[in-house]
Amino acid sequence: MSSIPHDLAAFLVEAKRRTYAGLDDDATMATPLLAGSKQLEHRAPPYAYRDIYFGMGFFVGQETVSRDDRVIWSMSYSGGVRAEIRDRESFLAIYKVLRQALLGVRAEQPYRGPPLFEQAGMVYRSEVEGALGRFHGVETIAWQDGTKLYELRYSGGLLR
Repeated sequence: MSSIPHDLAAFLVEAKRRTYAGLDDDATMATPLLAGSKQLEHRAPPYAYRDIYFGMGFFVGQETVSRDDRVIWSMSYSGGVRAEIRDRESFLAIYKVLRQALLGVRAEQPYRGPPLFEQAGMVYRSEVEGALGRFHGVETIAWQDGTKLYELRYSGGLLR
């Protein structure tokens, strides 16, 4: 399968909005495949989406999309808040802005959030190169003065 299914981007947008972005950890499977991980899933046949990640302050994960039980697309990611940020309130505030930004995912770039989102004095940015078939990018959250609070790198594409 070398061509991108016409409905893959729309499915990714729906899956992301119905898992972490929309439900946070409430979308987590009770018994994940990998011990110690968070696992979020969404199904809309013929597609199935799975996001498995480890960690919180710094985290690493992978999203996969299967079509008819065969993985056709994947994205890996790693990042988190700056190491010196340790208090729970800061984590919650930063990740609340992140989830709100991720709800703005759109079919033109169905990887993370929109290019720019601002809330609660914080600025979220996502810069990506490539297209759904093969891409890489970085997302950041900073105070409006530019002080970086969070960074994540992501990459992926269509498997062949």
